[in-house]
This record gives sequence, structure tokens and C-alpha cells, in this order.
Amino acid sequence: MFGGYGHTGRFVVAELRKRGATPIAAGRDAARLRAMRTAYPDLETRAANVAQPCLLDAALSGSVAVINCAGPFGDTAIPVVEAALRSGVHYLDLAAEQRAVLTVFERFGVRARNAGVTVVPAMAFFGGLGDLMASAAMEDWEEADEIAIAVALDSWRPTRGTRLTSALNRGRRFYFSNNMLERADPPPGRSWKFPKPFGELNVLSLPLAETITVSRHLRAPVIRMFLNEAPLADLHNPDTPPPTPTDASGRSSQRFVMDVIVRRRDAERRLVARGRDIYASSAPIVVEAAERIINGLARKAGVVAAGDTFDARDFLSALSPAHFEITAH
Repeated sequence: MFGGYGHTGRFVVAELRKRGATPIAAGRDAARLRAMRTAYPDLETRAANVAQPCLLDAALSGSVAVINCAGPFGDTAIPVVEAALRSGVHYLDLAAEQRAVLTVFERFGVRARNAGVTVVPAMAFFGGLGDLMASAAMEDWEEADEIAIAVALDSWRPTRGTRLTSALNRGRRFYFSNNMLERADPPPGRSWKFPKPFGELNVLSLPLAETITVSRHLRAPVIRMFLNEAPLADLHNPDTPPPTPTDASGRSSQRFVMDVIVRRRDAERRLVARGRDIYASSAPIVVEAAERIINGLARKAGVVAAGDTFDARDFLSALSPAHFEITAH
């Protein structure tokens, strides 16, 4: 793991250990690596940073996969993927940044495929979960008229990494409409009727990694991503505190609903995920993916989206209800 001492990285370490894996924590912050060893005395740690390829290579030595938890991913994804390809190990990350995810797809697709390495960017709550749910909803449809992913959060206490990423990703985002991915100004907000416990809320178009991953493998002329207004206000408020643990696992009390709707002519398919703490929920998503890749359950090598390389329904079944609840509506 690269950046395993961060907020989400600690959940990933705990999930890996719970499943019997032997993680190695790597990163540039020696003090935080020592703190990890205090929490996990038997945990191996290795110093590494993205500016020194030789240290990254040494950090990946003896590994079969690397999970990159260190954002902003615009800074870390390219050098860590490069190291993974040099070492012949699989790569996954937790990126929600559109530009970082798109760059990985465009730059490394052929090299990863030729190397027999599976690279899965955005394998987290944002990115991976929505992609898997959209893939499962599409099922036997070869194409749809629209794919919409709406997220409701009752609050958002951002981590330091989230704040850094948000500051770097202001301005025009990528949107997918008319069968085309292009940078544009956001369309106006709208109302969205979420399932319980949220109900009807105002949402804003907030394209994140899903816009990139879904458009790589699912056929629909329009792909939309929405988030309700309240958590965005929390995110942009400098006085909003970081996440606060409410149980022994470190999970916060934050509640979420992810509502995925796929439409084709007069037909509609809908999957809903409900749970608690988007950061903690990212851990079982990325660890399940890593475990499947290592066990030969990825359909293809190269740079791939979650729903393109895994059996989406089987993957979601492995997550629900143990980590969060996924239901069809």
C-alpha cells in the first residue's frame, strides 16, 4: 500500500488484515509510518516517495498488487502506476479526480495490457461503486438512453486529502453527453427523489471519476453524476472538522445513499446502496477488487473500469449486506 497511513488507508490496512492478507505500508512520512507500526507491531513499513522511482520500486518488491491511497492522485497515480508496471504488479487506487483517472486510462492502457497487469483506477466509493452498480443495472442491455448516479450524504466531514484534492480540482469538469466526453460548465441543479432516509433533495451536477470510468465501457449517450447540496457546503466550509470516529473501527456516523438509474426507452432499472461513512466504505470495495485480481477473477488486463473487469452483480453481492446494503427498486 502506498499512503496507507492516511485516514482511508488505515481502513484499507484493517480490511486487508481482517481478510488474512499481509500488507506492506509505504510512504514518505517516517513519523506516520512509525505510528502505523505502533498500531500494528507486525506491520512491515517501507520509505518511498513519488520523486524517487528507485524507492518506489523497492517498496513494491515482493508484492503482487499495490493499492494507492495517497492523494491528490494527480501527483501520485502516474509514478506509482509506472512503478507497478516496472515491477509487474497490479495497481488499484482510490482516486475521485477525473483528470488523474482519465490520464491513467489514456497513458497506460496498452502498456498494462502488454505486461499482463491489471490497473483499476477509482476503485472506491466514488468511482468503483457507482460503476459496478451501473454495470449491474445494465446487465443484458447493450446500450441505454441515460445512466444517472445520484449520491446523498447527510454531512461531509472531509479529510485533509479530500480538501487538497478539492482545492486542486476547481473549474470546469468533464461531462458526458451526446456520446462525448468534454469539458464544460455544469448544467443547472435539479430535484432528486432519493429513497429513504433522505427523500426529495436538491442536487448539483458534480461529475467525478464515474463520468470517466462508466463512459469507457457502458454505452449510453448521457451519463450524469449528482450530489446533494448540503455536503458540498460542508466541503467548502473551512471550519468543517475532519471525520470523527463513532465506533471501535473508526467509522463515522455519516450516512449515504447512492441511487443509480439506467433508462432505455420506457424501461428503467434502479439499484440503491445505503450505508455509513464513505471513507470506511471504500476499504472493502478496493480490497475486494485486489483480492479478486490476485485470485485470477479479473476478466482482462490493462487499464479497466470496475464493471468491465469484474462480475458486477457477484461483486456487489460480496459487499452487501456485510459492509452496506444494496437493493433493487
